This record gives sequence, structure tokens and C-alpha cells, in this order.
Amino acid sequence: MTATIRAIGTAVPETTLDQGRVRELFSAQPGLGRLGSRLVPAAFDASAVDHRHTVLDELDTSRAGGAFRDDDGTLRSPTTGARNDRYRELAPPLFVAAARDAVERAGVAPSAVTHLVTVSCTGFTQPGPDIDIVERLGLPAGVFRHHVGFMGCCAAFPALRIAAAFVDADPDAVALVVCAELCTLHVRASDDPDQIVANSVFGDGAAAVVVASGGAGLRLDGFATAVVPEGASEMAWNIGDEGFEMVLSTAVPKLVGAHVPDAVAPLVQPGSEPADVPVWAVHPGGRAILDRTQEALGLPDTAMASSRRVLREHGNMSSATVLFVLRDAVDAGLEDGSAVVALAFGPGLTVESARLTAVRTEASPPVDPERVPVATAGAT
Repeated sequence: MTATIRAIGTAVPETTLDQGRVRELFSAQPGLGRLGSRLVPAAFDASAVDHRHTVLDELDTSRAGGAFRDDDGTLRSPTTGARNDRYRELAPPLFVAAARDAVERAGVAPSAVTHLVTVSCTGFTQPGPDIDIVERLGLPAGVFRHHVGFMGCCAAFPALRIAAAFVDADPDAVALVVCAELCTLHVRASDDPDQIVANSVFGDGAAAVVVASGGAGLRLDGFATAVVPEGASEMAWNIGDEGFEMVLSTAVPKLVGAHVPDAVAPLVQPGSEPADVPVWAVHPGGRAILDRTQEALGLPDTAMASSRRVLREHGNMSSATVLFVLRDAVDAGLEDGSAVVALAFGPGLTVESARLTAVRTEASPPVDPERVPVATAGAT
């Protein structure tokens, strides 16, 4: 496999949520019962999140209220349709911003992109944000488009596998993968423990990668998928009448700890230990998940530094988050030839993972900026 991530772009909304102030907002809700009153501060304080970003200005208590919050601080619970209307309005700019950042960092002309893979699980709309990316970045009108929808936090990996398959089949292909999630559209006041955990950890953001054949970047060496059937009822993602509903039980970290060694074993070199891989880009679904993963794999703190930093600064942005972790690891500095294992967890319970190698010295093969996919030649 020679497919390589040439660059990673990211984007977040302008509104930043301080974790302490959001905890006070949810703790002060008038309908909260005795259990919820205990669980809200406990969940927020244990989250290891300092701040997150949101597309919902009204969740910032220093601003005026709106569809999700009255001026007196009482949270509203819009219908799923109303929430999805906000997705239709607010998701495309994030998709476009992350895609532009990735393309510019890769030094690739937008006209050279042959395949576009978009990823999201927090809203639905057609025409989708893929059209916005094509039009606003100037991608070829006939670029191949594919969407990976509603797969949850691990969805970046199927998207990367699709991109790698395109590039391995055609060395001249240039694939753009864009993940964007507006998780905070689905917050609501609740006594339900799963919803309280979701309120305490999820944020909004987008990340994109350019995948091409060879060159400097992160070479995609292999992928692995594992399913833990007994976790199907412990992690789920469904559509309710008042937004999408996350099932994230307290059993998930324990299940992750029990099964993650076998799930990533195909990506660890024979005769090696997980700790021999210097960087692990683990999706920070929550602090307990990171703790259990680190303990189960016997990893030093340095291997998990990027995962914990992204959790602290951005929270859990679903599918985009692991790409933020990879971007952080790259920015922190990776030696040429250094191995990286990335993994994320999704409904199922599914563990998706990939092994990558940092390539810093190989010159990137030139990309023909005038190249147009064969299927679109002559299209207007």
C-alpha cells in the first residue's frame, strides 16, 4: 500500500465553551431531578475537557438566548427537524473550511482532486455539503463523490480505506476525505446518565485529509476492524424526536479495555509490543476510554499525549476527532519512519484502526493540476 496522507486540515466553530460554565448551565436546569443533580457536576468534572467548540452561540451563557436556550438560562429542546435545519445551515461552512485547509497544506490544486469522500453522523441533507465543497473549492464538477453516513465516531477509518483503495488502484488519483460533526446540536437537559455524559464531552469540528500516492506525510500501511457483539447495546446512535440519542453506557470503557489488544494485534509487528509503537492516535471518546486503552496496551504517557490534548482542548467531535489527534501528533513532530497506530470506537461495539508510517524525506510525486477524471472529460 502506497497511499499516503499528504496533509491534514482542521476547522472549528468560532464559539468556545468553557467546561466550567457549561457545567453550571446544565446543573441549573429547573427540571433536573435528584439523580441528575448529582450526575451532571460529576460527569463534567471527570471529563478531562477544558473547553469545546459549538455552532450554537446560545450555549455560551454570556450571549443572548436562542432556539436552544431562553434568556433566563433555561434550555429548550427543539425537534429533530429543527435541529437538522441548523445542520443544513451550519455544517457546510465547516466542511468547506477543513477541506480548504487540507488542500492548501498539501499544495494540491483543487482541480487535481479526483475523489471526494464526506463523513458525518450528526445531520442529514441533500444536496449535501459535498456539493458545497465542490463549488466553493473549485473541484472538478464531475469529481467522484461518496458519503459515509451515521457510522459514529469510527467513521473516518472506512473513509480512509475508501480513499486508499482509489489511490492504490490509480496512482494518479487524489482523494479528499472530509469529516464534519455538529454534535452539540443534540444536547438537551436530561436525567439520563448517557445523555449527561454526552452533554459533558461532545463538541463540534471538522477535519480533512488529502490522500495521494507516495510522497511525504503519513503512509497508510494497513487497516483492521473488530466487532465486540456484547457491546451492541452499550454503544448505539439512534434518531429520536428531540434530536439524535447517544447510548454510551459505563460498560464501554471496560469492554474497550478487554478487547482492544486483540483488535489492534494485526497492526503490531510480530515480535513487538504495543508500547514499541511510539504514538497511538486513540479517539478520545472520553477520559475513561483513554485510560482503559492505555492500561490494556501498556502504553507510556507519551504515546497518548496527542489524544489527551485533543480531548482537553476540543472534547469528542465524533468522526473528525481522530484526525485532529493525527494532526496534533504531526505538529508535535514525528521522526522519519516512525510508526503510528490510530484507532476509534463506534456503535456495534466496533473498533476501527490503522497503522501509519511517518515519511518526512521522500519527495512528493508531482500532481498534474490539469488532470480531470476520465469519466468527466468534456463535461461542462
